[in-house]
This record gives sequence, C-alpha cells and structure tokens, in this order.
Amino acid sequence: MVCSDVCVTSARMEGLKLNWLLFINLSTCIVLSIAGRDFYNILGLSRSASTHAIKKAYRQLAKELHPDKNKDDPDASRKFQDLGAAYEVLSDSEKREMYDRCGEECLKRDGMMNNNVDPFASFFGDFSFHFGGESHHQHETPRGANTVMDLPVTLEELYSGNFIEITRNKLVVKAAKGTRKCNCRQELVTRNLGNGRFQMMQQSVCSECPNVKLVNEDRVLEVEIEPGMVDGQETKFTAEGEPHIDGEPGDLILKIRTLPHAVFERRGDDLYTNITISLQDALLGFSVDIKHLDGHVVTIQRDKITKHGARIRKKGEGMPNYDNNNLHGTLFVSFDVAFPDNEFTDEEKEDIKKLLHQSPVNRVYNGIGGK
Repeated sequence: MVCSDVCVTSARMEGLKLNWLLFINLSTCIVLSIAGRDFYNILGLSRSASTHAIKKAYRQLAKELHPDKNKDDPDASRKFQDLGAAYEVLSDSEKREMYDRCGEECLKRDGMMNNNVDPFASFFGDFSFHFGGESHHQHETPRGANTVMDLPVTLEELYSGNFIEITRNKLVVKAAKGTRKCNCRQELVTRNLGNGRFQMMQQSVCSECPNVKLVNEDRVLEVEIEPGMVDGQETKFTAEGEPHIDGEPGDLILKIRTLPHAVFERRGDDLYTNITISLQDALLGFSVDIKHLDGHVVTIQRDKITKHGARIRKKGEGMPNYDNNNLHGTLFVSFDVAFPDNEFTDEEKEDIKKLLHQSPVNRVYNGIGGK
C-alpha cells in the first residue's frame, strides 16, 4: 500500500508539473500575441533611443533589407514590412507613447496603424533603390513638371550627417463644384455630306470630369544629409513637384550645394587647409591643434624645420566615404611662413648670420610654371 500511495503521489506531482509548464507556455504565447512585434528590436535600438537614432537606423536597414537586394530570402518582404511598421510607430511621438504603454495591439485597436504606408515616400521621398531588378511600372497618365532646387548644406553636415526640415509651398489639386472637360484628345471623324461625298476631319473629343481647383499648401519635408554625400547629389521626393490637373504631379528634386567653409576645402574625399606659422616656429618646431568638422581635435606637431609651402598629410582625417562611412580620405595641411615685420639692427643681423651658418643662395630660374 505504501508503495502504491507513493507512486500515485509521484504521478500526481509529475502531472502538476506538466500542467504548470503548459500554463507558462500558454501564458507566454498570449503575452507575445498581445504585445505584437518588438519594434525596438527590429531597428536594433534600445527603448531610450532618440528620434534621430531611430531615423538613422531605419535608413540604414532599409537599404540592407530591401526585397530587391534579398531576392533569395523568402522572408524579405515580411522583414521589410516589419521595418516600415517599426519606423511608422517609433518616429511618431503619440504612437510611440501608446506602443510603449501597451504594445502593437493597442495601436491596431485604435486604428493608429497604417499597414499600407509607403515609408520611403512619406519620409525621404524616392530612395531610387536599384539592385539589378527591372521596374515595369510605367506612367501612362500625364505628369506635371519636375521642380529642381538647390539645397545649401554645410561641410559639417556632409561630414557628420543631419536631418533638415524644409517647408515646401506648392499648388495642390482640390475638388471643386461642377464639372469640366478633361482627357481631351484629337480623333479622326468622317462626315457624310450626301450624294456619295464624305469629309474626314480632326475633332476634339473630351470627357466630363469633376471640377478641380489649385490651392496653395505648405508641406514640411524632411531630408537626410548622409555622411559623405557629394556636391550635386540628388534626393527625389515623389509627387512633390508641379501639379497636373488631368494627371499626376511631378517630382521635387533637391541638389546638394556645399557652402564655402572658413577652414577646409573639400576635393573628393580629401580635405585641404592652410596654417600660417611664424619664422621662429618654422625654424624651431611647433605644435598646433586644428578643430575638425565634428569637433574632434587634430594635432599637428613638427620638431624640425618647416619650409614655406611645405605640405603634410594626415591619413584618415578627410571626409567619410559615402558608400562606406568607415573609410575616410586624407587631410592635407599646407604651411605659410610669416616673416617678422620689424627691422633688425646691424648687431642682430650678424647674430642671425652666425646662428644660421648659411651661405648666400642667389639662384635665378623660371619658377612660374612650377617644377
């Protein structure tokens, strides 16, 4: 009897453990179901991430996860949609607050999730992703003209990256009362003049469409200046150009225009600057700090004679490469020697001669064209 009771008790305990494990698993599934997707994990960010960090992570991952670039991955479209949903929620302060409080299901329940949103068109315009695939989309309807504008950008922004908000005042087509002639076209019409005579002529044929009017509206667009972008590089915002009453609006194209900088000049991925040093520093050596575009300090130190026009290079201190921000160009530093303005006494001149031990060098040559 004792053995039997012990065996029954043991079996009951095992049964209770199994039921408890099933309950835990079921509860976990319910919690995950309610919570929905982990948008922070999708973007690879912590819950305390700033809006700037969210936008930057989204832009980078959008390039990596685009379906055209991952055709062998059966989950590519789903991952890309998850990324778009994560950005849609976390970039909006109201949606993010609700998501942090009760998860994705709360947003869906309140109708705050737009699963059909095009994250590229709504944020950065047209990314123009081309990864070798062919596009079969054709615009058969008439389009308004493209608007091309220069976007002034500082060298600091091109070095570190930035988000710029611009306000675009544009004409937008709005519905109005009445109807109008639209989609007009020329058709060849044959008229019977009688007695076997016919006349062929071009005739304008139009449809009746709802009436519209053009209204001025302000649109706020956000442009990302990526590190390493070059002068003249374009960013396109689809349908933000001139309107067309019978068709689609054109595009807005922004061209990067680099503003002049007081210290650096950019040539490709390289930077150039000049330092003026005294004659004393040129002879004895010196140390000078250059404040770089992102605020870090580049120290230039010389312990030997520096000739007028000499140039040194600091590898890795140039501009970031646009395709690979881990690579940087070279910083070239040229030196100008400032000679003293005061006149020397005869005694001082003799002391300088003794100190320099230089024989007179009076070489005449044509140095205008360079060596």
